[in-house]
Order: sequence, then structure tokens, then C-alpha cells
Amino acid sequence: MVGTLPVPIEFSLPEGWRSAPPDEVGAGGSAFVALRPPASKGFTANITISGELRESYVPLAHIADEALESLRQKAPDARLGKRKESGSPANPGLTQVVRLSMVLGGRRLDVLQLQVLLGMWDKAEPHRRAVLHVVLSALPEQFGRMAEDFQEFVSTIRPEESAYRR
Repeated sequence: MVGTLPVPIEFSLPEGWRSAPPDEVGAGGSAFVALRPPASKGFTANITISGELRESYVPLAHIADEALESLRQKAPDARLGKRKESGSPANPGLTQVVRLSMVLGGRRLDVLQLQVLLGMWDKAEPHRRAVLHVVLSALPEQFGRMAEDFQEFVSTIRPEESAYRR
């Protein structure tokens, strides 16, 4: 089942990326998926977006730890690389790199994820915060090229204008 986001957002995909139905590409629970063909070793670089509502006092680092533990349920070898907090108290962000392996077509592949958590305050309920999970997954040899596109993509994410014109 396709997930929903706790806040409506707008964004622009970089050239060469195309959206795909989450359920059809094995990303059930994500609200949005973008793919960057062609596949390499049977793996297509992808971006997923999911989200949740959390109490505002929960630090993004704690939510990132939970996301890593959840990922380890499917990929026990997932390990955290660099982590950096950014943004401001009004618009917090956290970026982390995770390395994991997966089996695809009978072959073991190393995959890198660039995970970005973006906090957006709920204007109707200020004690709550929407947290978007925006994740790039790519093979190590694709990662540098795809990370540039991903950073461009993340920079375009913003709350949908109509959601705040009430």
C-alpha cells in the first residue's frame, strides 16, 4: 500500500528521473518514488519519500536512529557513516549516509543510501512536527553522480503553497 505524507509538498525532479508507482517497484509504504534509469547490475538508482507526524520535542537524530534500526530489519549489515544536522529550529534537517548490502537476482550488491530528514512544523498543532524521510539509494559507482541530482531535488522540496493559504 502506498504511504501518504503528513504535509502536502511540492518539488521538481532533476532531468532524467521519472516517477514510479511505489507498490509496483517494491517500495510500498513510500508516498513517492523516482527512478533514474538505466539499471546497473540489475539495480536502478532511486529516490523515495515517506513521512510521519512526531511530537516536536523528539530530536531528528532520534528519528534517524529509529530509521536505521528499521532498515536493519531488512538489511542487518546496514551501518551508519557520516551524519550531519542542519537547518534551524524552525526548519530542522539531518543528513546521514548508510551503507548496506542486498541480494538482487541471486547476487549480493553493496548499496549506499543518502538519507535526509526534514522537519516541518504543523501550523494547526504547533506541538507536532511533520518529518519527511527523503532517501537516495544507489550503487557505490553511481553514488557521486546521483548524489548531485539528489541534493538538487531536496533543495526544491517545500510545503505546498495551497496548504498554507487557508
